[in-house]
Amino acid sequence: MVRMWAAYQSRIAGDEGASLVEYSLLVALIAVVALLAVTSFGGNLSEKYSEIAATIP
Repeated sequence: MVRMWAAYQSRIAGDEGASLVEYSLLVALIAVVALLAVTSFGGNLSEKYSEIAATIP
C-alpha cells in the first residue's frame, strides 16, 4: 500500500512539473513574438503617430 501511495505521489509531482515547463515555454514564445512584432512595426507606428500628431491643430 505504501509503495502504491509513493508511486501515486511521484506521478502527481511529475505532471505538475511538465505543465510548468510547458507554460514557461509558451510564455517565452509569446515574448519572442511580441518582441519581434514591436521591433518590426515600431518604426512604422512611430511615423504614423507623428503624421497624425502633425495633422491635429
